[in-house]
Amino acid sequence: VDTWRIVWDRMESLLDTHACSEYKKSFAAMKEHCGYGRDNIPQAQDITNYLQGKTGFRMRPVAGLLSSRDFLNGLAFRTFFSTQYIRHDSMPLYTPEPDICHELLGHAPMFADQDFADFSQEIGLASLGASDEDVQKLAWCYWHSVEFGLCKEDGEHKAYGAGLLSSYGELEYACAKYRPAGGTEDRPEIKPWDPAVASVQEFPITTYQPVYFLAESLNDAKTKMRDFCENLKKPFLSRHNPNTHEIWVDRPVKRKNHPQLDNLEVEEKSA
Repeated sequence: VDTWRIVWDRMESLLDTHACSEYKKSFAAMKEHCGYGRDNIPQAQDITNYLQGKTGFRMRPVAGLLSSRDFLNGLAFRTFFSTQYIRHDSMPLYTPEPDICHELLGHAPMFADQDFADFSQEIGLASLGASDEDVQKLAWCYWHSVEFGLCKEDGEHKAYGAGLLSSYGELEYACAKYRPAGGTEDRPEIKPWDPAVASVQEFPITTYQPVYFLAESLNDAKTKMRDFCENLKKPFLSRHNPNTHEIWVDRPVKRKNHPQLDNLEVEEKSA
């Protein structure tokens, strides 16, 4: 809890300044309904119960990192695979890989927004049956949006990506007009959101991003992602049935063993 408290204290004021309005609305509601607080780490089940009533998403804890294909496949079923460990208390403001501060402060509130939830699922649906090359393109689109995406709001650049919403230094670096920001005088390059460009844009993992993609809105991000996904070559077409939480495909398919997806249903029907 001490580590969570340190991260909370550093992030709270910056989130109010630099997070998108959709995030702030969801974050406020989750403080009330999910037990979010400075002195309390919310439980994944409480978050899932709330998200299920809002957008149908759920948090599913996993023991370690998954392959890009398995992780993105989960999004098709409105399932977000979440890590369970918390960063070491000797470095509370930095972690080289996702932890619960990143998952619960960065990702979870955004999944309560319908446009963002639909956007995330579009990437997941496109990953089903996709080639390895296209899975990498989708994973890179995910990185530049769900993890580090920006959107316009009242003439300002606001964050909707979890990598920014859970990082004090990088959130300031990416969104603040003043310098120094995030401990540096450097400024990132801002490109308009275009999945075709984002899908081949290389990126570092252990430093601030040199390039961010800026969407006109979350709806704009979703629409452009959907158009990009529709142009990918797929062995079958798929769509999600929100009533049964199953994926419908337009022809018989044989799914390979994916242990993380064993309890998620694929229904072979004509779409």
